[in-house]
Amino acid sequence: MKNSNSKTFVAVGIGAALFFVLGRFVAIPSPVPNTNISLQYAVLGLLAAMYGPVAGALIGFIGHALIDLSWGGIPWWSWVIASAFTGVVVGLFAKKLNVQEGDFNKRKVATFAIANVAAHAIAWIVVAPVLDILIYAEPAKKVFAQGAFAAVSNIITAVVVGGLLILAYTKTIAKKGSLDKE
Repeated sequence: MKNSNSKTFVAVGIGAALFFVLGRFVAIPSPVPNTNISLQYAVLGLLAAMYGPVAGALIGFIGHALIDLSWGGIPWWSWVIASAFTGVVVGLFAKKLNVQEGDFNKRKVATFAIANVAAHAIAWIVVAPVLDILIYAEPAKKVFAQGAFAAVSNIITAVVVGGLLILAYTKTIAKKGSLDKE
């Protein structure tokens, strides 16, 4: 158990750092103001699927807060919370996915996709816009447009790139019984 906690702690540190670097320096501008195409959600999907909801929440929360802080302001808490929420939801599927087995079959690909679609749709179409309105008194039309774009782009990057990352990771794992005794 202690080794598992150590691995999760390290995964949170590395995951938050990768989330920050990808979100800050590899963000792809979009036509929607203050909204980017964000590759960091692929890493969040991978690590939440591997280490569970607590790791997913911390990676999303810390990584997003660091991105916002790096721009010289305070974190935009509604979106930081939405990123943490995304990590929690995807992480709740970690036991079903069990990527450490080295098996990412069609059923698990579908489960990963469903987890990400649900997480991002709720996070960006409900959580972030509603919190934007409640915390910052932002105009509803603006924040729901940003949220809808973020949901679609994050779903695509998380499912496609995150799925490819998991597939690549699982290919490196020796399957049980695959090693023959000589």
